[in-house]
Amino acid sequence: MDAIERISCLIIGSGPAGYTAAIYAARANLKPVLYQGIQPGGQLTITTEVENYPGYADGVQGPEMMLHFEKQATRMGADIRYGLATKVDFAQHPFKVEIDEEKWLEADAVIIATGASAKWLGLESEQRLNGFGVSACAVCDGFFFRGKEVAIVGAGDTAAEEALYLSKLCTKVHMIVRKEAMRASKVMQDRVINTPNIQVYWNSETDEVLGEKTVNAVRIKNNKTGEKQEIPVSGFFVAIGHQPNSAIFQGQIDMDEAGYIKTTPGSSRTNIEGVFAAGDVQDKIYRQAVTAAGSGCMAALDAERYLGAKGLH
Repeated sequence: MDAIERISCLIIGSGPAGYTAAIYAARANLKPVLYQGIQPGGQLTITTEVENYPGYADGVQGPEMMLHFEKQATRMGADIRYGLATKVDFAQHPFKVEIDEEKWLEADAVIIATGASAKWLGLESEQRLNGFGVSACAVCDGFFFRGKEVAIVGAGDTAAEEALYLSKLCTKVHMIVRKEAMRASKVMQDRVINTPNIQVYWNSETDEVLGEKTVNAVRIKNNKTGEKQEIPVSGFFVAIGHQPNSAIFQGQIDMDEAGYIKTTPGSSRTNIEGVFAAGDVQDKIYRQAVTAAGSGCMAALDAERYLGAKGLH
């Protein structure tokens, strides 16, 4: 049997949180090893233009930005590897992590930065036009639709919040709600209904997003009458929630009912000493590249302190 590789600081995931953790951990000489996971670069690799990340005066393409992060982490000495964490055992120290269902590693400290994935409706057109008028983040992409008409699908607080955000930028927001009521809190519903340029379509589902190269309309279907109608829009926002990528940690670590990893407020510490979480896997509120990067920095500093206190660094 091969000797098990022992790693001082293992980082699982490669979005802004994972790469920033790698930059800080490498500079602190923790010799971090980062496994990139199923989508190297994370959600930003499916985003086209990023305009709200500080330091990029002219904006930057999401995939390009993640290459910059990766290059910087590599230059600092982080060991960046392809591979997916498929199982973990946090029951004892050192922690054990399985990669690609074939090899196990041992790690003194683990930083979880596996992110979250937007939930989609499952339409072919939605995936084809993703980044070309279709988006799962109004705060990220609403700015590109100033002075235009857009549609948003969803019925929870996030959907209501995003519809209100878009209403300040766009001439009209068409909100598609599947049932005859929203799940959003009463105060959010009232705000939506009282905003003159938001039109709510009750009992309606998205039949298809229309457009060749970019979105130019959405076809919706009334669940009660079966009637279909086309609404001309330039943007289509999906706000039906996110799924944290935390399944492999289930039962090993404390999570909320939606699967977000719980961290001690003001830190990246989880309920297991030596295991830290950063980025969207533990943040369901902000979900921005810049906040993910900030929490990646926190996780590396927390890991450095932990390893130092244990005499492992």
